[in-house]
Amino acid sequence: MNDVFDRSKHVYKSNAFEEIIKDTIRFFNGTPVHELPPPEKFIGTGVYALYYIGKNPYYKILYDLNRLEFKQPIYVGKAVPQGWRQARTVGKSQSSHELYRRLCEHANSINQVHNLDLKDFHCRFMILENAACDMIGTIEAALIRCYTPVWNSSIDGFGNHDPGKGRYNQSKSDWDVLHPGRSWAYKCQGKALPLVDVERKVCKYLSGE
Repeated sequence: MNDVFDRSKHVYKSNAFEEIIKDTIRFFNGTPVHELPPPEKFIGTGVYALYYIGKNPYYKILYDLNRLEFKQPIYVGKAVPQGWRQARTVGKSQSSHELYRRLCEHANSINQVHNLDLKDFHCRFMILENAACDMIGTIEAALIRCYTPVWNSSIDGFGNHDPGKGRYNQSKSDWDVLHPGRSWAYKCQGKALPLVDVERKVCKYLSGE
């Protein structure tokens, strides 16, 4: 049976959904801030933000914003249960250390580079369990839209993993050009953006140009 196409019949609208997103962001912003990685291993999946309070000249604006209160993240990310993409996640959010593990991975990345100091980084996170796990990607996207963190919105590559043997023909990410040191990134043989161009991107983005 072929009806006349009416786009309005396909558009989902819900004020309740919008309020849930606003409520999650309010809750997220009220969670405690910890050093990176957090001092204790914990169970859970969810979303997180990293904050920078160091003196690297690239991020002077972030230092000014965050030195008294953690206002502006440098990066927002998510940690989902294993099997999330295949919808095989029943019970796994409450038995997984995925969120803690992801924060430790980021700490390890920062520890390897030459022009960042791990002690200048802090994090906050929100654990999502059971049916709320379905909201992880949505909440991450909402936080990125809200704060447009520089490592999400301008400089790509911080969250990358070692591509593995046979895949090093790809280019080094902008993040690895700006912050050299990750051992696997040196193996990437593709043509990367010159450092001066990546520096220009950061300066223009954070200055609002």
